[in-house]
Amino acid sequence: MKQVIYRIKTIGICAFIALGALSCDSEEFLENENKSILTDQTQWSSEANADIFINDVYSEIPRISTLSEQLDYYTDDYNISHYYTASNWRQGICQAPGSSNSSPWGGTYGPTNGYTWETFFVKLRKCNTGIQKLEENKENFSSEYYSKRIDELKFLRAFFYSEYFVHVGGLPILTVPLDRNTMTEEELLTPRATFEETFNFITGELESIVSNGALDIKYENGNGDAGRATLGAALVLKGWIELFAASPLFNSGTTYLADPDNFVHFATADPGRWARAAATNKKFMDEFGGTYGLFGDLPNLWRASNEYNSEIIWDRQIVANVGGMGTNYERRGGPTYVLGQYMTWGNYNPTQELVDAFAMSNGKPITDPTSGYDPQNPYENREKRFYDFIVYDGAPYKLDWMPEEDVIYTRIDETYANPDKTNQIDLAGSTDVGDSGYYQKKRLNPDAAPGNDASGQNDVFYRYAEVLLNYAEAQNEAVGPDQSVYDAINSIRDRSDLPNLDAGLTKDEMRDIIHNERRVELCFENKRYFDNKRWQKQEETMGVPRHNMVIRNSVPSDNSGVWVYSVEEEVKFTAKFEPRQYMSPLPQNAIDQNPNVKQNPGY
Repeated sequence: MKQVIYRIKTIGICAFIALGALSCDSEEFLENENKSILTDQTQWSSEANADIFINDVYSEIPRISTLSEQLDYYTDDYNISHYYTASNWRQGICQAPGSSNSSPWGGTYGPTNGYTWETFFVKLRKCNTGIQKLEENKENFSSEYYSKRIDELKFLRAFFYSEYFVHVGGLPILTVPLDRNTMTEEELLTPRATFEETFNFITGELESIVSNGALDIKYENGNGDAGRATLGAALVLKGWIELFAASPLFNSGTTYLADPDNFVHFATADPGRWARAAATNKKFMDEFGGTYGLFGDLPNLWRASNEYNSEIIWDRQIVANVGGMGTNYERRGGPTYVLGQYMTWGNYNPTQELVDAFAMSNGKPITDPTSGYDPQNPYENREKRFYDFIVYDGAPYKLDWMPEEDVIYTRIDETYANPDKTNQIDLAGSTDVGDSGYYQKKRLNPDAAPGNDASGQNDVFYRYAEVLLNYAEAQNEAVGPDQSVYDAINSIRDRSDLPNLDAGLTKDEMRDIIHNERRVELCFENKRYFDNKRWQKQEETMGVPRHNMVIRNSVPSDNSGVWVYSVEEEVKFTAKFEPRQYMSPLPQNAIDQNPNVKQNPGY
């Protein structure tokens, strides 16, 4: 995290300078501690030294934008390349790995999003060690510092639990570091908790943090503690996990496969879970809504100069052009060729299914016969978010690092002498050129030309629009589409110049609208995978082929005819989804090492 990283550097440099400033023949020098080598005792002797350890725990937050494989590859929003783990998962291939493995290259163990069994417990041990040491050395710290750092570490622990919980379900609950020298075998071989026990632990920790009130609600850009946990981060995470768990996949009393140990679902259904999720998100809106709110310029929400704007609730800081601290997200996505030059790997290819989810400028879906949609002129009069987020055939393309505007064409042009040097669709998937007819524009840093470590845009985990969407969904499921549901959705639509929803919608109609709004508003933010999962819709979204937009001229020899827009199925994969894929498997060596740990259903 940027501010946290700076603090680590500052402490290290100051310690070095302080040592160097002393005379080498001074007895005082010989008696001083070498602060560049911290022992367990000196580590916790001061707030500055303790922060070195705690800042390292923050560094365990995955840098999502640097991951080769984004979670959206596991959805119906991306048409993926052939060499990723997601391409196997797309074909129903998912099995327990022998050991923890997060390589994206052709794996067969499903999504990890930066987490494995092994890395999760490394993160957890650091959190537990930090909490334990702060408590043991409490007299060395001010009460304000102690209260803040304890709750920061508890938040990070809850965050790490939540991030792995949504992939695998119940986890062993550990609140102290394991020690084979002092603990019994029974203490060391902790079994998996149930889905409900893990859920209760995460939400209980977050509720305690919010109730304590020791953390700030929000930090602004430039604040020395920007990047640390806040009350806003704790409450938004609680609201999300409650929504996740209240959803059909987990809250029906039955599950997709036999789960006698209740690792991947609640043992009993409770419709009241929707109401509790709604209440938490409403609490955020009521108590923190004056501090957080929708940012007016959605396309530039992620820009580095806009970090910690009103909408950002929880993110991980990224630092451009500092070895290993920046991101090459822009190298992976966007048009492959820009101004005639090869610039990106063209990985992020939106599907026709996602493009079709964007409304017309009049707010009507393209399926409405009165919307004005023309399938042979499909990119005219679409809603603002479409032009902000998607690069389509004929799209003007100008980011700030570019010297001039380009126009991106994805059509098949048989008159071009060297088609491999253009962005025209690569149906065979043999080059870096996209294979869906579209490229992603959202989240690309307009200031950074594609390159290693070139971008400093933070990884945003939660923003205020998601709070509104979370609330609207939970409240609609709990009581139906009351005015507060309309207000939440309309505020998001209003930012993108869409008209308000029609009055008199049924609960089912509002549910469909909310689901679609989530898909459009949160696209390319690694949210769709969890939505498809929790709504128990992956059979219908991932068990069928996705589609591309293929544009050919009716007279291909000289392009003297008309350009024909044809929606065609992807041809690279035979789509398949097996129920076990709803949750990821645990590695076999974790089960071998701890007989109290059992595998997820279906593996």
